[in-house]
Amino acid sequence: MNFTPATIKTIAFDADDTLWVNESYFQDVEQQFNALLAKYVSADVLADRLYAVERTNLALYGYGIKGFMLSMIETALEVTQGLISTKDIQQIINLGKVMLRQPIELLPDVRHVLDSLDEDYTLMLITKGDLLDQETKIARSGMGDFFTHVEIISEKNPKDYQQVLDRHHIDPSTFVMIGNSMRSDVLPLLEIGAYAIHIPFKHTWVHEQVQDDGFTHPKFMKLARIAQVLEHFDTPIRKS
Repeated sequence: MNFTPATIKTIAFDADDTLWVNESYFQDVEQQFNALLAKYVSADVLADRLYAVERTNLALYGYGIKGFMLSMIETALEVTQGLISTKDIQQIINLGKVMLRQPIELLPDVRHVLDSLDEDYTLMLITKGDLLDQETKIARSGMGDFFTHVEIISEKNPKDYQQVLDRHHIDPSTFVMIGNSMRSDVLPLLEIGAYAIHIPFKHTWVHEQVQDDGFTHPKFMKLARIAQVLEHFDTPIRKS
C-alpha cells in the first residue's frame, strides 16, 4: 500500500464485523430457522430460497435485521406453501426481536485502536443498514464518541461514498476506509481514488462475498486483525 501516515487525514471504519460482531448472529438465527422448517425443506434448499428472497427484497427493505426477519417470513410461507403455523411465524418474529436486542460484542483491540488514533486523525464511522438499528448499536457499543462523523447510508457504492466525502469536504487521496467487506468497504473506495484496508471477519454473508485471492492495488492493504492498523500509522500528523 503506497501511503505514509502523513498522506492520510481521515480514517473511516465500517461497523458490523469490523468493530463488533454481527454476521455470526445472523448465521445462528438462520440455523434456528432451518430447524423450524426442517420438516418441510432441506437446509440447503432453504438457504438458497432465503438468499433469493433477501436479494429481491433489498430494494424494498434495505439491509438489516428487520428486512431479514420479513424475508424469513416470506420464505417460510413460500416453502411451506402457506402451511406454516401462526405459532411458527411468531417464533420467526421472536428470533428477529432477539437479534435487535443482542448485546454489542466488540472485536478484540477495537477500543485500543480507536483510542490510539483518535487524537491524531479525524475518525469517521460509515455503515449501511436500518437507521434505527444502526443508531442503537452505535450507542450501545460505547464507541460513538470516538467519531467526528457518523454516516449511516442505504448502500455502499462509489456514488454514495463520494457524496459522503463531498459533504465533509474530504479529498479521497487523504482518506482510508477500513472494513471487513471487499464488496462494500474496499472496491468502491478504490474506484473513487481513496485508500482501503480489508480486515476479513470469520463469517461473510454471501451477498458480500467477492473473489479476492491475489487482489492487488497500490492503495489497498489486507490485514489479519484490526490491531495491525496501528503498525501503519505510527508517525501520525496532528489533526488540522
